[in-house]
Amino acid sequence: MDYPSEKNSFLVDHAADIGESYRRLLLKELIPDVQSDEQFARQLFHAPFALVSHDTASDPVFNYANLKALVLFELSWEDFTRLPSRLSAEPVNQAERERLLAEVTAKGYIDHYEGVRISSTGKRFLIRNAVVWNLADKNRGYKGQAAWFDQWTFL
Repeated sequence: MDYPSEKNSFLVDHAADIGESYRRLLLKELIPDVQSDEQFARQLFHAPFALVSHDTASDPVFNYANLKALVLFELSWEDFTRLPSRLSAEPVNQAERERLLAEVTAKGYIDHYEGVRISSTGKRFLIRNAVVWNLADKNRGYKGQAAWFDQWTFL
């Protein structure tokens, strides 16, 4: 996917899948009071919380990050969207991450997740109260997983 911008309506189709999947599973809005998919996509990209998603590969690769996530992980869009999502956690934390993703796959979502992530420059940060959920497209076909968090502390 290209970098979200006015030119591609901030990846409106992918953003809509993120918002609709969240709404369907958690029964609430990710961003309340938006008037259109285009407005949602723009607000999602510029939101004060971090949001990422990864694809359905056997070793999933990130395919979306909003600006807050790009800053936290200290990566460009191009580098982030080539990164296997397992590399967002240190090797010692990858087993816990795999357990988490298996639970999300089975249940549809989890909330109140807590774990340590690492930026491209080695900065570690603890995320708290994260929500991770399965993404589906408009036909409810499995599309990967997304994660939202608005609480983090650098370690």
